[in-house]
Amino acid sequence: MPLAFVFADTTEAKVTNTVAVLEEAGRRYWAPRRYEAYYQEAITAKDYSQAVPVVVTTLEQLQEHGADAAVWRRLGRKDEQTLTDALDNPDGDALYRRQYAHAEAKDERRRVAEREAQRPVCKRCGRKFTDQRWEETTTRTVWKAGDLSLCSDCHADDVARKEAAAEAARLQAATPPEPEPEHDQEPSKLRGLFRRRG
Repeated sequence: MPLAFVFADTTEAKVTNTVAVLEEAGRRYWAPRRYEAYYQEAITAKDYSQAVPVVVTTLEQLQEHGADAAVWRRLGRKDEQTLTDALDNPDGDALYRRQYAHAEAKDERRRVAEREAQRPVCKRCGRKFTDQRWEETTTRTVWKAGDLSLCSDCHADDVARKEAAAEAARLQAATPPEPEPEHDQEPSKLRGLFRRRG
Protein backbone atom coordinates (compact mmCIF):
# COMPACT_ATOMS: atom_id res chain seq x y z
CA MET A 1 0.00 0.00 0.00
CA PRO A 2 1.32 3.47 -0.79
CA LEU A 3 2.01 5.86 2.04
CA ALA A 4 1.47 9.63 1.67
CA PHE A 5 2.78 12.45 3.86
CA VAL A 6 1.04 15.82 3.51
CA PHE A 7 2.88 18.60 5.36
CA ALA A 8 0.87 21.58 6.58
CA ASP A 9 1.73 24.88 8.22
CA THR A 10 5.49 24.45 7.97
CA THR A 11 8.42 25.98 6.13
CA GLU A 12 9.99 24.62 3.00
CA ALA A 13 13.25 24.03 4.88
CA LYS A 14 11.50 21.91 7.52
CA VAL A 15 9.76 19.87 4.80
CA THR A 16 13.10 19.31 3.03
CA ASN A 17 14.80 18.23 6.28
CA THR A 18 11.94 15.92 7.27
CA VAL A 19 11.88 14.31 3.82
CA ALA A 20 15.66 13.76 4.02
CA VAL A 21 15.22 12.03 7.40
CA LEU A 22 12.36 9.90 6.02
CA GLU A 23 14.45 8.90 3.01
CA GLU A 24 17.43 7.92 5.13
CA ALA A 25 15.62 6.21 8.01
CA GLY A 26 13.09 4.35 5.87
CA ARG A 27 15.33 3.41 2.92
CA ARG A 28 15.00 -0.33 3.52
CA TYR A 29 11.19 -0.01 3.27
CA TRP A 30 10.73 2.34 0.30
CA ALA A 31 13.86 1.74 -1.81
CA PRO A 32 13.67 -0.75 -4.66
CA ARG A 33 16.28 -3.48 -4.83
CA ARG A 34 18.46 -4.66 -7.65
CA TYR A 35 17.16 -7.62 -9.60
CA GLU A 36 19.17 -10.75 -9.08
CA ALA A 37 19.43 -11.94 -12.67
CA TYR A 38 21.73 -14.04 -14.81
CA TYR A 39 22.50 -11.00 -16.99
CA GLN A 40 23.33 -8.78 -14.01
CA GLU A 41 25.46 -6.28 -15.94
CA ALA A 42 22.71 -5.71 -18.54
CA ILE A 43 19.89 -5.12 -16.03
CA THR A 44 19.40 -1.61 -14.66
CA ALA A 45 15.73 -2.12 -13.78
CA LYS A 46 14.74 -2.10 -10.13
CA ASP A 47 12.70 -4.62 -8.18
CA TYR A 48 9.82 -2.84 -6.45
CA SER A 49 8.11 -6.01 -5.21
CA GLN A 50 9.06 -5.33 -1.56
CA ALA A 51 9.18 -1.51 -1.77
CA VAL A 52 6.47 0.60 -0.16
CA PRO A 53 5.80 3.67 -2.32
CA VAL A 54 6.09 6.77 -0.13
CA VAL A 55 4.97 10.12 -1.56
CA VAL A 56 5.13 13.58 -0.01
CA THR A 57 3.55 16.98 -0.70
CA THR A 58 2.31 20.04 1.14
CA LEU A 59 -1.23 21.09 1.91
CA GLU A 60 -0.57 24.42 0.21
CA GLN A 61 0.34 22.72 -3.09
CA LEU A 62 -2.77 20.52 -2.91
CA GLN A 63 -4.99 23.56 -2.29
CA GLU A 64 -3.34 25.59 -5.06
CA HIS A 65 -3.04 22.93 -7.81
CA GLY A 66 -5.27 20.02 -6.80
CA ALA A 67 -4.47 16.41 -5.94
CA ASP A 68 -4.27 15.36 -9.61
CA ALA A 69 -1.54 17.92 -10.44
CA ALA A 70 2.22 17.32 -10.40
CA VAL A 71 2.58 18.07 -6.68
CA TRP A 72 3.75 14.68 -5.39
CA ARG A 73 7.35 13.63 -4.89
CA ARG A 74 8.16 10.01 -4.32
CA LEU A 75 11.00 9.20 -1.94
CA GLY A 76 14.10 8.41 -3.97
CA ARG A 77 13.07 10.68 -6.84
CA LYS A 78 13.95 14.31 -7.49
CA ASP A 79 11.00 15.87 -9.31
CA GLU A 80 7.37 16.34 -8.47
CA GLN A 81 4.89 14.24 -10.44
CA THR A 82 1.20 13.47 -10.63
CA LEU A 83 0.13 10.88 -8.10
CA THR A 84 -0.30 8.27 -10.84
CA ASP A 85 3.21 8.89 -12.19
CA ALA A 86 4.70 8.99 -8.70
CA LEU A 87 3.21 5.58 -7.91
CA ASP A 88 4.25 4.10 -11.25
CA ASN A 89 7.50 2.17 -11.60
CA PRO A 90 8.71 2.75 -15.18
CA ASP A 91 12.12 1.41 -14.18
CA GLY A 92 10.56 -1.72 -12.65
CA ASP A 93 9.08 -4.96 -14.00
CA ALA A 94 8.33 -3.80 -17.55
CA LEU A 95 11.87 -2.45 -18.00
CA TYR A 96 13.28 -5.62 -16.45
CA ARG A 97 11.42 -7.83 -18.95
CA ARG A 98 12.65 -5.71 -21.89
CA GLN A 99 16.24 -5.63 -20.65
CA TYR A 100 16.25 -9.34 -19.88
CA ALA A 101 14.85 -10.20 -23.33
CA HIS A 102 17.44 -7.92 -24.97
CA ALA A 103 20.30 -9.46 -22.96
CA GLU A 104 19.08 -12.97 -23.72
CA ALA A 105 18.85 -12.23 -27.46
CA LYS A 106 22.35 -10.71 -27.40
CA ASP A 107 23.70 -13.75 -25.57
CA GLU A 108 22.03 -16.08 -28.08
CA ARG A 109 23.61 -14.15 -30.98
CA ARG A 110 27.00 -14.47 -29.26
CA ARG A 111 26.55 -18.23 -28.78
CA VAL A 112 25.49 -18.67 -32.42
CA ALA A 113 28.51 -16.66 -33.62
CA GLU A 114 30.85 -18.75 -31.46
CA ARG A 115 29.32 -21.96 -32.80
CA GLU A 116 29.60 -20.75 -36.40
CA ALA A 117 33.26 -19.88 -35.82
CA GLN A 118 33.84 -23.53 -34.84
CA ARG A 119 31.87 -24.99 -37.78
CA PRO A 120 34.16 -27.19 -39.93
CA VAL A 121 34.90 -26.34 -43.55
CA CYS A 122 35.19 -28.99 -46.28
CA LYS A 123 38.82 -29.59 -47.28
CA ARG A 124 37.76 -30.33 -50.87
CA CYS A 125 35.21 -27.65 -51.84
CA GLY A 126 35.61 -25.10 -49.01
CA ARG A 127 31.93 -25.00 -48.00
CA LYS A 128 30.87 -25.05 -44.36
CA PHE A 129 29.37 -28.26 -43.00
CA THR A 130 25.60 -28.45 -42.55
CA ASP A 131 24.35 -29.08 -39.01
CA GLN A 132 23.50 -32.65 -39.99
CA ARG A 133 26.96 -33.36 -41.45
CA TRP A 134 28.66 -31.72 -38.48
CA GLU A 135 26.67 -33.96 -36.15
CA GLU A 136 27.54 -37.03 -38.24
CA THR A 137 31.24 -36.28 -37.88
CA THR A 138 31.12 -35.74 -34.11
CA THR A 139 28.69 -38.35 -32.74
CA ARG A 140 29.20 -41.92 -31.62
CA THR A 141 28.44 -43.16 -35.15
CA VAL A 142 31.43 -41.27 -36.56
CA TRP A 143 32.83 -44.52 -37.97
CA LYS A 144 29.98 -44.48 -40.54
CA ALA A 145 30.64 -40.90 -41.60
CA GLY A 146 33.49 -41.60 -44.01
CA ASP A 147 36.13 -38.89 -44.50
CA LEU A 148 35.47 -36.49 -41.60
CA SER A 149 36.99 -33.54 -43.45
CA LEU A 150 34.40 -33.58 -46.27
CA CYS A 151 31.04 -31.83 -46.40
CA SER A 152 27.81 -33.71 -47.13
CA ASP A 153 27.96 -33.19 -50.90
CA CYS A 154 31.61 -34.22 -51.26
CA HIS A 155 31.02 -37.20 -48.97
CA ALA A 156 28.00 -38.19 -51.09
CA ASP A 157 30.14 -37.92 -54.24
CA ASP A 158 32.76 -40.22 -52.68
CA VAL A 159 30.09 -42.73 -51.67
CA ALA A 160 28.55 -42.62 -55.18
CA ARG A 161 31.97 -43.16 -56.81
CA LYS A 162 32.74 -46.12 -54.52
CA GLU A 163 29.31 -47.65 -55.16
CA ALA A 164 29.70 -47.20 -58.93
CA ALA A 165 33.17 -48.80 -58.85
CA ALA A 166 31.88 -51.69 -56.74
CA GLU A 167 28.92 -52.20 -59.10
CA ALA A 168 31.22 -52.16 -62.14
CA ALA A 169 33.52 -54.71 -60.49
CA ARG A 170 30.55 -56.91 -59.58
CA LEU A 171 29.19 -56.76 -63.13
CA GLN A 172 32.60 -57.56 -64.57
CA ALA A 173 32.98 -60.57 -62.27
CA ALA A 174 29.48 -61.83 -63.13
CA THR A 175 29.88 -61.53 -66.91
CA PRO A 176 31.35 -64.64 -68.64
CA PRO A 177 34.38 -64.03 -70.86
CA GLU A 178 33.51 -63.34 -74.44
CA PRO A 179 34.53 -65.95 -77.03
CA GLU A 180 37.35 -65.02 -79.29
CA PRO A 181 36.27 -63.56 -82.61
CA GLU A 182 35.84 -66.03 -85.54
CA HIS A 183 38.44 -64.46 -87.78
CA ASP A 184 41.02 -65.53 -85.21
CA GLN A 185 39.78 -69.12 -85.39
CA GLU A 186 39.66 -69.41 -89.18
CA PRO A 187 43.35 -68.90 -89.79
CA SER A 188 44.06 -71.75 -87.39
CA LYS A 189 41.71 -74.01 -89.40
CA LEU A 190 43.42 -72.96 -92.56
CA ARG A 191 46.78 -73.64 -91.03
CA GLY A 192 45.62 -77.15 -90.33
CA LEU A 193 44.60 -77.62 -93.91
CA PHE A 194 47.91 -76.52 -95.20
CA ARG A 195 49.68 -78.86 -92.87
CA ARG A 196 47.83 -81.91 -94.09
CA ARG A 197 48.74 -81.27 -97.67
CA GLY A 198 52.21 -80.43 -96.96
